Amino acid sequence: RGDTHELICAVCVPRQNNILWSYEARARLTMRDFSDRFLDHYLMIAGEGICASVGAYQIESLGAHLFSDIQGDYFTILGLPLLPLLSFLRQYPEYEVPFAQK
Repeated sequence: RGDTHELICAVCVPRQNNILWSYEARARLTMRDFSDRFLDHYLMIAGEGICASVGAYQIESLGAHLFSDIQGDYFTILGLPLLPLLSFLRQYPEYEVPFAQK
């Protein structure tokens, strides 16, 4: 609590025995200096599902209340640097989704 930590997230796209693309992203998160009471209440509300989320934050919902500052990409914090991955995949017609525009 009250400290800053860094999440490192990586993704690669393999094809046969080659890595076509890889990417690493980092996000820095500063936790608020909250009380034990707040933490107990947060964990009670979050339930057991908290253990299945990246960093046990559930930043997409109640977990946003844990932080005073976030530097970095939202999707990186969720565990997949999605926008760079989609940008790469758009180069390959077989991966393109019907509504994606080049």
